[in-house]
Amino acid sequence: EVLESLTPAQQVIKIVNDELTALMGDTKTSVNFSSSGPTVFMLVGLQGGGKTTTAGKLALYYKKQGKQPLLVGADVYRPAAIKQLELLAKQIAVSFFSLGEGSSPVAIAREAVEYALRNGNDLVIIDTAGRLHIDTELMEELQEMKSAISPHELFLVVDAMTGQDAVNIAQSFHEQLGLTGLILTKLDGDTRGGAALSVRQVTGCPIKFAGTGEKLDALDPFHPDRMAARILGMGDVLSLIEKAQASFDLEKAKELEQKLRKQEFTLEDFLEQIKQVRSMGPLDQLLGMIPGLGGAKQLRKLQDEVDEKEFVYMEAIINSMTPQERRDPSIIGGSRKKRIAKGSGTKVQDVNRLLKHYEQSRKLFKQLSELSTGKNARKLKSIKFPFM
Repeated sequence: EVLESLTPAQQVIKIVNDELTALMGDTKTSVNFSSSGPTVFMLVGLQGGGKTTTAGKLALYYKKQGKQPLLVGADVYRPAAIKQLELLAKQIAVSFFSLGEGSSPVAIAREAVEYALRNGNDLVIIDTAGRLHIDTELMEELQEMKSAISPHELFLVVDAMTGQDAVNIAQSFHEQLGLTGLILTKLDGDTRGGAALSVRQVTGCPIKFAGTGEKLDALDPFHPDRMAARILGMGDVLSLIEKAQASFDLEKAKELEQKLRKQEFTLEDFLEQIKQVRSMGPLDQLLGMIPGLGGAKQLRKLQDEVDEKEFVYMEAIINSMTPQERRDPSIIGGSRKKRIAKGSGTKVQDVNRLLKHYEQSRKLFKQLSELSTGKNARKLKSIKFPFM
């Protein structure tokens, strides 16, 4: 009955979506962990693929899950690579280990595992050296390191923007090292993830993580079904929901709900909402997850209408107000607007625009609050959302 209700075009999209999902692995692949002693992740790849940053992202991801990660700098060739990883470790407050640039990468890896055993680190993430291209010396060094530490996961970090090169790189590394998984970086760029389909098909290795931005928390487990939808421009609603759940504070949400029911929504609450939306990530990335907005044309149109910089201006304007003004915007007259504009480095027109958006949001939340109690349900279609 469902298939009969679909148009031929929708049926074709469904078939292609199902096939793409099957090609990329059907379901999310689990990560291998040690049952005793520390789990070891070894990251390999070419220079510029994002290995060092990905090591930091993995450490943060698993720290949030209760692990005690140890970041290991074993790239003794690239200038300042070890220092970069050490700074990342400090930034996310996890342990760091290295023997310095004059040491053997194999010795660093071996001693790092022993260090983890002594210090209670249950996850060792080793950042290895990359090259501008694949060479025999690189592979021999990585093979020796693999033999020395027997990693539970040997991840190839590959830039999704490199297209066919990503496939060739993945195939070479897999043939010589025996990869256990792939991590695709820069999936937040213009590409929709076609490289994900290619590398999975050629190597047979599961894609286990995807880098979706520059921030250290922009790393997600790879879901084949969601990537298939993204490739087809169908959005990624589940990832959007997960980002919202991770960014929004449940207690603050409950407090806001009570305020809305009492119609006490202030500019301070408005500011909190802006901060939470911004913490979810770049606006174009969020919009791209919404079904129907995956195409570049639709995204550009919306980006023209909703300028991400406007959120920055809004924060600056509200921060330039007095506590009394934030709680009661009705007292903000001409002279106050001039003072607020001067203090925030904006114009009076910007202050007026903020107050207009705030008023629209206040009315919207009032309407939604009424709908949630079952009143005026027929008004839902007439609700106009601010910024849109």
